Amino acid sequence: MSNYIRTKRPGATLFFTVRLADRNSDLLIRHIARLRNSMRLTRERYPFEITEIVVLPAVIHTIWTLPPDDADFSTRWRMLKSHFSRGLPTPEHRDPIAARRGDKGIWQRRFWEHHLKTSDDIEAHRHMIFSAPVQAGLVARPQDWSYSSIHRAVREGTYDTNASAGAAYLPFKAANSLSA
Repeated sequence: MSNYIRTKRPGATLFFTVRLADRNSDLLIRHIARLRNSMRLTRERYPFEITEIVVLPAVIHTIWTLPPDDADFSTRWRMLKSHFSRGLPTPEHRDPIAARRGDKGIWQRRFWEHHLKTSDDIEAHRHMIFSAPVQAGLVARPQDWSYSSIHRAVREGTYDTNASAGAAYLPFKAANSLSA
């Protein structure tokens, strides 16, 4: 069994990618109200701030800031996943190992997190969140995707939809060829 060592930093700002077990599913957007309610219930019990978020059909990318005295993001994700999964039918594709663990098999067992330490790091991940629906081929422009905090950022004037992303946000190869 893998032993994951996660950094525990109270009040941290983190980027997360959380996936469904079935990467071809559209469960998250088909049940967006259930997801929003699960998020609300989780935040009521274990507060955190959602800085940015995008919900794709089978993936969530988000930036959270935890309270100053709390570093437990794993419990929050476990609770959110659990609330969302309750009441949904067990998927036909459920892995036998998930069945033995009593896991419904809707979510990937793990999630990916990254502690954001600098404003450049936050901006790069923020841009990644906003551009994820375009990268996934779901829309032509980030603001055309309904399930994104980009709409709040545009309303608040913290994101200019006409701004160039700049070299810092280009894929690795493209960014390196610009500096050559």
